[in-house]
Amino acid sequence: MDIVVKGRKTEVPERFRKHVAEKLKLEKIQKLDGKVISLDVEVSKEHNPRQADRSDRVEITLHSRGPVIRAEAAAGDPYAALDLASDKLEARLRKQHDKRYTRRGNGRLSAAEVGDVVPGAAQLNGNGQLVADESDKVPTTMMGSIEVQGEGPLVVREKTHRAAPMTLDQALYEMELVGHDFYLFVDSDNKQPSVVYRRHAYDYGVIHLESDPLAEGGGAGGALGG
Repeated sequence: MDIVVKGRKTEVPERFRKHVAEKLKLEKIQKLDGKVISLDVEVSKEHNPRQADRSDRVEITLHSRGPVIRAEAAAGDPYAALDLASDKLEARLRKQHDKRYTRRGNGRLSAAEVGDVVPGAAQLNGNGQLVADESDKVPTTMMGSIEVQGEGPLVVREKTHRAAPMTLDQALYEMELVGHDFYLFVDSDNKQPSVVYRRHAYDYGVIHLESDPLAEGGGAGGALGG
């Protein structure tokens, strides 16, 4: 493969020609494209003082038995412009190389291997059967004394209070004292856990909780309101 260095409206020093040969490593280029025939490097200079930072332009053209690949760049000196242009050329060569590699089918994965490479892909065994994903199982955690599956209800606090039994009138007084809409207490008349709550307007309601030895599961003892 030949490298042809030429100048357009400018002289190309011998030192720069040697630098081109060192910069454009033929072995690396041929490894990416084995059909390369020649490389043309053209150097030009812009004499406009306003474009001093882009006064030197380098254009690299790669001829091969495939498509022509061209890369160019401008900088304040030809060496910097060559570095930029050669980086662009290498990136385009790699892109072309990867396309050819994919089309030939090299590096393709079997169905069983896709899950190891692609995040979130279904896992298959050697027979092509779907493998159950452990992450699909709903996790179980304990929120205080409650066993919660998945995210479940968020229990932010659990408290146990000791309370002396009191009458309904006392419970109403305590509810008004703390400024709540309900008050939990133990009724001194029947010794049952009870809740007194504020209803519409100035009415009050009371719920008594009685244990049912025949009941199983978690039916609601009662709902506030109504």
